[in-house]
Amino acid sequence: MTRCAFFDPDMQAALLASTHLERDLRQAQALDQWQLYYQPQVEVNGKTTGVEALLRWQHPERGLISPGDFIPLLESTGLIIEVGAWVLEKACYQLASWAQHDRFCHLTMSVNISPLQFHDAEFIPRITAIFERTQAPLDCLKLEVTESLFVDSRDSSRDKMLFLKALGVRLSLDDFGTGYSSLAYLAQLPLDQLKIDQSFVRQVLTSSANAAIVESTIALAKSLSLEVIAEGVETQAQQAWLFAHGCHAYQGYLFGRPVTIDALEAELDVS
Repeated sequence: MTRCAFFDPDMQAALLASTHLERDLRQAQALDQWQLYYQPQVEVNGKTTGVEALLRWQHPERGLISPGDFIPLLESTGLIIEVGAWVLEKACYQLASWAQHDRFCHLTMSVNISPLQFHDAEFIPRITAIFERTQAPLDCLKLEVTESLFVDSRDSSRDKMLFLKALGVRLSLDDFGTGYSSLAYLAQLPLDQLKIDQSFVRQVLTSSANAAIVESTIALAKSLSLEVIAEGVETQAQQAWLFAHGCHAYQGYLFGRPVTIDALEAELDVS
């Protein structure tokens, strides 16, 4: 019997690169390579009301690696549970520090929670232990969750959210409109905010369909007495459109890129 094997050097190189990246990823926390960057969230007048904490990987050889390259690996390997806990704890310690300063004590801190983290059996014990260690002001903490949480285990997800709300934590539904959620069930969730996904925001001026989705999201948020914030705002024209349609909170390059804590505090000190 004759057997044939085909070798694709490009596929082999991609596989090796992915394998090496995963190997390095498993060592990143032990080698203190994780960093938090912070992107401002602003009101219509440009005043910073809070920030979103964003994970960055400072690789010793590759430099700053794009989240798009390593976040999927964190998810697929399950490392997101451990790394996500690190992100939350780091952000909470920062909130606790800000609480001691008049200049920063009003700022909120948004932290993304992945579905894998949220559904982990130890999520609630782990997160409450972080709150106890850090003594962060929980009314300034905003956890961002996605619609995919509610595809399965809806009641369990809602119970965890109610527990967090009872502690004073605020909850934001991130990337709203990109997944699937029952509007009837949405009304039962203890949410504080809807976050309009940047994929819609980028096209509000060029796509009537995307504009309609954003306009409907803003109306939905108002009908549910929820705050609404748009991410990915990059131009004055986008911001003006959002303002005209009732969205008065924004995040995006127009107002500031993700920066280190030192750069953020320096900017806020002179603003």
